Amino acid sequence: MYSHRDRGGGSSKSELVGGPFDRKRLNDVLDKHLEKSSPSTSRGFNRKDKERSSVPSTSTGKSQLDHRDSRSLLLMLSLIAEESETDSEESDVSGSDGDDTSWISWFCNLRGNELFCEVDDDYIQDDFNLCGLSSQVPYYDYALDLILDVESSHGDMFTEEQNELVESAAEMLYGLIHVRYILTSKGMSAMLEKYKNYDFGRCPRAFCCGQHCLPVGQSDIPRSSTVKVYCPKCEDIYYPRSKYQGNIDGAYFGTTFPHLFLMTYGHLMPQKPAQNYIPRVFGFKIHKP
Repeated sequence: MYSHRDRGGGSSKSELVGGPFDRKRLNDVLDKHLEKSSPSTSRGFNRKDKERSSVPSTSTGKSQLDHRDSRSLLLMLSLIAEESETDSEESDVSGSDGDDTSWISWFCNLRGNELFCEVDDDYIQDDFNLCGLSSQVPYYDYALDLILDVESSHGDMFTEEQNELVESAAEMLYGLIHVRYILTSKGMSAMLEKYKNYDFGRCPRAFCCGQHCLPVGQSDIPRSSTVKVYCPKCEDIYYPRSKYQGNIDGAYFGTTFPHLFLMTYGHLMPQKPAQNYIPRVFGFKIHKP
């Protein structure tokens, strides 16, 4: 059965050591054990004493070992208690949130997919919005079921290689749906929130002073070029800083989005930069022939 990655949680360490326990009670018991142990003496040793102290059956050596072992045991059990509590909390969170995560949320939260917004299920379920995509995407029906988290009875018949193809087709189909969705009012609103949070990055040009960028494609045809970021201040495009984002197809954002976005939200249009870089040699401008 093809499905996205397992997002469930694992068993905590507290289950392996016999269930949760009270750390305070454990420390009290070990402290009492330490009080009963005789403290080690600080007297000097001569050669004969040193030879005797090397024998493990002496009372002094035994008390020192018991004292050190008890301290080590206390430290070890305290660390186990802290790790078990932390792991149990993490497993509870991953177990409760991971099971309810949809494929769309999982895909958009992958590293490098910060440029994508989450498309509404209602938009995807409307066949009118998907017109013409069935001829562009292989395994179209199975990829659509995977995006919508619909159980398919044909998934068990696929080989592992075919399941991987379905997952790749689902990513491609979602990208082609995404480029249409971000041109709608809901899509614009979703991208506006990401724009305000700098999810698309800042302009690397110094005189743009960290201007917000927008994702853009150089072509609307899939597999023609990778995504770029557009700066509305200097009106130029740049490669994304993240190498993971740089591998995304530019057709999933298209050539229209950033310009229609700035037309829709005109108050976000920045002023043109007042400064330009001037090359100089020893303070003098370089002559251009």
